[in-house]
Amino acid sequence: MSDFHVYDTTLRDGAQQEGLSLSVEDKLAIARHLDELGVGYIEGGWPGANPKDTEFFRRAGEELRLGRATLAAFGATRRAGVAAADDPLVRALRDSGAGVVTLVAKSHDRHVEHALRTTLAENLAMVRDTVEFLRAGGQRVFLDAEHFFDGYRDNPAYALEVVRVAAEAGADVVALCDTNGGMLPDQVGEVVTNVLAGTGARVGIHCHNDAGCAVANTIAAVDAGATHVQGTLNGYGERTGNADLVTIVANLQLKRGMSLVPTDALREATRISHAVAELTNIPPYSRQPYVGASAFTHKAGLHASAIKVDPNLYQHADPADVGNDMRLLVSDMAGRASIELKGRELGYDLAGDRALVTRITDRVKAMEARGYTFEAADASFELLLMEEVEGVRPTYFEVESWRVLTDSRPGEEALSEATVKLRAGGERTIVTGEGNGPVNALDAALRGAIGQAHPVVEKLDLIDYRVRILDTGHGTDAVIRVLIQLSDGEESWETVGVGHNIIEASWEALVDGVTYALVRAGVERAPAAEQA
Repeated sequence: MSDFHVYDTTLRDGAQQEGLSLSVEDKLAIARHLDELGVGYIEGGWPGANPKDTEFFRRAGEELRLGRATLAAFGATRRAGVAAADDPLVRALRDSGAGVVTLVAKSHDRHVEHALRTTLAENLAMVRDTVEFLRAGGQRVFLDAEHFFDGYRDNPAYALEVVRVAAEAGADVVALCDTNGGMLPDQVGEVVTNVLAGTGARVGIHCHNDAGCAVANTIAAVDAGATHVQGTLNGYGERTGNADLVTIVANLQLKRGMSLVPTDALREATRISHAVAELTNIPPYSRQPYVGASAFTHKAGLHASAIKVDPNLYQHADPADVGNDMRLLVSDMAGRASIELKGRELGYDLAGDRALVTRITDRVKAMEARGYTFEAADASFELLLMEEVEGVRPTYFEVESWRVLTDSRPGEEALSEATVKLRAGGERTIVTGEGNGPVNALDAALRGAIGQAHPVVEKLDLIDYRVRILDTGHGTDAVIRVLIQLSDGEESWETVGVGHNIIEASWEALVDGVTYALVRAGVERAPAAEQA
């Protein structure tokens, strides 16, 4: 792995994304996940520049036990006219305890003169002095040549001189930064080739995604000879983000045969990606390459027919290689092959019963014509499938009635109250629940009523609730689709409800969600007398 660097900058560059704010605890937890992924270097932040990053490095020295990665501190070259030893931010890098320091330096002549407000010669001295000072203290130094590609276009001789000076001063690698994210792969490949030929330095690549080419540009740089790649998990970063490090590693390892991270670590990529998304409080992007929920998902019946013969006919890689799964969606585009494959995924062998498969397919298409969607509601589809296969819908309770009231008074928040009457476990139960909205109140009342007979529902949480108006031309009497997501703390599932009344549609989705929870828990079903 010393021959090729995989360098993660999620904790520093990724944290610059709009709406993303990481505590020290978050950063420590994410660093552990990155170490599990097998990256070589984790850039922890800028010690000395802000208290949070200073605290992170202090605690990392005491609490962080990395098995694979090396922690890197990020900072800038010394200020103009100040000795490196006398610059407090440079000394903070020395004192951070990090084995590697990554320095950012200007390589675009206009930035030197207009942003740093110094001379081109002084900027070169700032690079040389800072690298030599940190090297003398026993730290390895990487250098990020900021705005390199734009600088090379405007003044190639000066941009190359920054690389030469850094390498001669002892920098292990100089990462060429497409800071504005506007380069294209052919441009990147040509420049990297020229830099290697003109300087002899070890070259890395750091790309932003403003032109949508960050991953492609990174791979072009590797093809041209770069042996150090930088990126962020899930492509986090300001504006449109940085190059997605998982996508880079998966492409190079699975497509090019390069050994960058341990094979078993790459197989944890999906789990790690989603775990970090939870810590950042940014929902995972379902269409993210390799690790997104839709990355290996198939909807059209034509695709399903082919996949039934050979999954690789419509997949560019084995999802297991990155810890993901192939999924089949059930929709009005589904044919019998889709239903068969989805049934097999859920544990039902439908291949021998053509009439059953046709009946399920026709029912799905009819329901989707009325506004239902099963591609985002697997739990509702599984309940439908069980009903068709077994001849009866799984039932654990019989609902007698439900109602919701909302009380609103001037100057006060509205409060909703729901009452549910049902039979479960042979007993009639009436429960009233309160909430900050009608659905919240219904959820509390329903689980309260069922919980007396089936306590397993008490640990459920409603974690997502989405509403869509399907025929907007009808205004307030339009058909409403509601999707809810419930979790038992270990897994989550989605169900769907449809109706002209938003509360009625929500109730249908809630009942499906709770019923599915009881199926998952293996609870004994209600006797025939209590079948709804």
